[in-house]
This record gives sequence, C-alpha cells and structure tokens, in this order.
Amino acid sequence: MKKFIRPIFMLAAGTMMISCSDDDSMGRTPVETSETAHLYATSHNGSVTRYDINNGETTSYETSSDDAEGIYYDGDDDSFTIVSRSSASLESYLDIGGLETGVDLNLSLDLSSSSDLQSPRDIAVNGNIYVVADNADVDGDDTTADGRFFIYTKTSSGFQLRNVVSVDFKVWGIEFVDNDLYAVVDATNMLAVFTNFSSTYMTDMEASASKTVEVEGIVRTHGLDYDGGTMIMTDIGDAASDSDGGFHVITNFDSKFNATMDGGMISIEDQMRVSGGNTNLGNPVNVVYDSNYDAVFIAEVANGGGRVLAFSDVSTTSGNRSPQINNSLSGASAVYFYTE
Repeated sequence: MKKFIRPIFMLAAGTMMISCSDDDSMGRTPVETSETAHLYATSHNGSVTRYDINNGETTSYETSSDDAEGIYYDGDDDSFTIVSRSSASLESYLDIGGLETGVDLNLSLDLSSSSDLQSPRDIAVNGNIYVVADNADVDGDDTTADGRFFIYTKTSSGFQLRNVVSVDFKVWGIEFVDNDLYAVVDATNMLAVFTNFSSTYMTDMEASASKTVEVEGIVRTHGLDYDGGTMIMTDIGDAASDSDGGFHVITNFDSKFNATMDGGMISIEDQMRVSGGNTNLGNPVNVVYDSNYDAVFIAEVANGGGRVLAFSDVSTTSGNRSPQINNSLSGASAVYFYTE
C-alpha cells in the first residue's frame, strides 16, 4: 500500500457515497486534494466496488468471478487482483483507473493462475509474491486443524504456483509485515507468525509457525491488517450471530508481540476493543488499516446482509461507537485501501 503524504482524513466526503451513514461527519474539516484514496471491496457475488474517499464516487466492476474473497490493488500496472472462489484461482484486471466511474463495468480477465485453490480466504502480497490462505481440510479429517498457503509468483503472463505450505492450524486472514507473514489461527483467539516467509518456505512442505500468541478478549479471529506499527484484528464472536463482532487495536504492536513468549498472551490492557450494538459488527471477516488516516475499513458479511464500514481515530477511541461510513454491500468479503 502506498502511503498518503499528508494525514488528511477525507472520509467526510462519504456523505456522497452513502445515505445511510450513522454519522456523516468525520469530525474533521475536508481539505481539497488531488491525492488518490480508493477503497476496494469484494463481494461473494464476484463484483468489486471502488469507493473514492476524496470525492464520494462509486464504481462497480463486474468480474469473471462468481464469488471473490481477497483483493489487492497494484499501482504499478493499475490493476486489482482478486481471489476467486468460483474459479479457484487468482484473477487480475489491468488498467482500470481510466474506466468510467459510477457505472457497472464488465471487465475482461487479463492475468490468472491455474485453478489450484479449494477454499481461499485471503491474500497477502510481498513484491511479486502472492500468498493465498486456503482453509479447505488438508488431511481429510475434519477433527484435526490444518490449512494451506498457496504461494504464487506474478509475471507478465500470469501467476505461477511456486509451492504450497501446509500448516497445523485453520487459516483465514494473512498479512505481510516486511518479510514476515502473520496469520490468524481460525476458530481461536491466536495469532501466528512465519519469519522470513518468502525466502524460508520455498518448497512444498509442512510447517509450524515461528511463534504463536493468544490475544486476550477475542473469541474467534478472522481478519488482520498492520500499518505504521499498529495491528488490527477482527473478532467474529459467534459465527451464527450478526451482532456480536468487534475489532482489536494493538498499538506499538512490534514491541508487544516481541515481548510475549511463544504460547503467551497479549493482555487486554495492551489493546483497545471496538464492539457493541452501535458498531454494526457481526462477522467482520476482513479489515484494512491506514495509519495516516488512523482509520479502519471493514468487510462485514453478516450484519444487514453485508456492509462496508469505516471507523476513524481508532488508536484513541474504543468502545461501542458508530461507524463514520456504513455502506450496504451484499456479501461483503474483503477490503483494500490504496493511497498515493
């Protein structure tokens, strides 16, 4: 993600994006800027929606996928790449910036991978390395916890499967922090890390995490994102409930994580939690955080049939708070925020 050169929070422009926001004002004065600030969101119907945070324009892209979960935008070739659950592959669409805004756009698939995946859930990117977390049962025994990471290399002609790493826990959200890959341990409150992932795990193998810690206060984690020294983790609570979700904010994450021993716990005193009826959080399955805006953007799949939510000032304000942006998006599954 490219970084905004000024910490200007333009989400006040969200009043042009939606009419159902609980709070149309971000509490800050809008500043005119030519900077790009785009929030991309995928849906389980395969479409991609782009929200222009600066001017409120919304663009809907109809892709070749019938079900998408996981997205990454690359400014170098003006493309977004989605993880397609329907085609079991990566799909990339190039040169999207010049397309007309505010209308449905049918896109032609430009780059893809082979159909290797079974139940993909998230994507993490480090240079030309694209990692997909897949939570399909690996050993055929659904009483044992396992999952896989599919590692692809992006080329000018497509995505080449480099290798597959099987792990001894259920996977969902993943995030690169430099060369380390962080992964939530699905169905738990735990967070795992694989150090120097891209260069250490080069062949098909079974691997254990370099370190795993518990995060106190989380029931069942799904999404995570890191930026500017802060880690965000979502909590879906009871998967059958559409109103008991939340997210945790861990500032100074690196020092707190490093100070916690393998198998230890990051205490609730070292975090902040946002949850409660005002939040519209039920099953927040994916999240992105921008430290310059100090904002969290969430794909909420259950509450109201699906929403894209935004919360500002997350490093200083917790509790049962209302989102500053509350967009209906049926089957919302993943988000990615891009600025330049």
